This record gives sequence, structure tokens and C-alpha cells, in this order.
Amino acid sequence: MSLLPSRFIYLCLHFLVFYFQLQESQQSSADFRFYIENHTRNPDDLSRKQVRIYQLYSRTTGKHVQILGKKVNANGDDGALLVVETETFGSHIRIKGKETEHYICMNEKGKIVGRPDGRKQECVFVEEFLENNYTALVSAKYKGWYLGFNRRGRPKKGPRTTQRQQEVHFMKRQPKGRVDPLEEFRFTTVTKRTRRARRLKSNPKRD
Repeated sequence: MSLLPSRFIYLCLHFLVFYFQLQESQQSSADFRFYIENHTRNPDDLSRKQVRIYQLYSRTTGKHVQILGKKVNANGDDGALLVVETETFGSHIRIKGKETEHYICMNEKGKIVGRPDGRKQECVFVEEFLENNYTALVSAKYKGWYLGFNRRGRPKKGPRTTQRQQEVHFMKRQPKGRVDPLEEFRFTTVTKRTRRARRLKSNPKRD
């Protein structure tokens, strides 16, 4: 009979250890989810960014996306440059016009507008790479709402878009005559001149 209390205490201690381990695991999981959401939905200025400059070709209009202040359309000529900021988690991007410095954003009604401040989540889009080599851009805040333009180049409202529509299909194009900012730096070898070489150059041999 004396073994029963000790066994009961042992089982209780074992249960408590298991309980605390479970709580710690849940807390770690919650902290990790918070970290992911904090860095993908609200990335701060300390996040590592990649900046690229390219054009966004619209499948429906055959022209390029351009940001004219508060207005955005897909009637831009070749040379309508966009600055694309990629956050730490690569598929989340912000897009602004190189000339106007206004960002493409989607408001709560699904309307596409240009804004000078792109820090809000309404100005963050997620890249979706399609099988036909096109890219679709879905709002990071309003799930299922895509950036899209009709045949006249006018923006479509988010609720009226789906991934299968050609209006939301884009192709990235590098500007002609420009070098990707990430490829501008190249290493060159520098030869170290010897004293004899410097002396010969400063005192050329006379005939």
C-alpha cells in the first residue's frame, strides 16, 4: 500500500513536466507566427530589401503599367519604369513609379490608386508565378483581390478579379539599355606595379 502514494506523486510530476513542455512549445510557435506576420505584413525600415527597376507589361493592353500620381493605368509606352521593392520574404513587394515616386495601392473598395506613402499594407502585393510565364499580383491585405487592367488600360476593382483572367497577367521586362541594379558591381583585377616598372616609365630610354 505504501507504493501507491509514491507512484501517484510520480505520475503527477510527470504530468506537470509534460504540461510545461507543451506550454513552452505553444509559446514558441506563437512567437514564430508573430515574427512571420510582423515581417511580412508590416516590415520595418530595418528589414533587408532588394530594389529592382523594370517594366510591367500588361497582357491585355500590350503596353506597360505606369503610375501618374494618384492614377494608375496600363497604357504606358516602352520606358515606363517601376521601382520594385522586395521585402525579406521575397514574394512581398511594393511598386512605385520611378518618376512620380507614388506607390500602387488597393483601398478597401478594391480600387487601384497611387499614393506617395507606401508603408501601409494596402500597398503590398504578393507575386504569384503562373504556368504561362506570366506573373499575377494579389493584394497582401485583401485576399483574392488582384492588380488588373481592362483592355482600355483602366484598373479593375479587386473583387472583380480572379487569377485566371488575362487582365491580371503581367510580364517583367528589363528596360532597354539599362543594367539591373544588382548586377552593376563587377570585380576587376588590379596589377601592382613594381618599382622597376615605375622607374622605367618615369625615365624612358632615349635613342
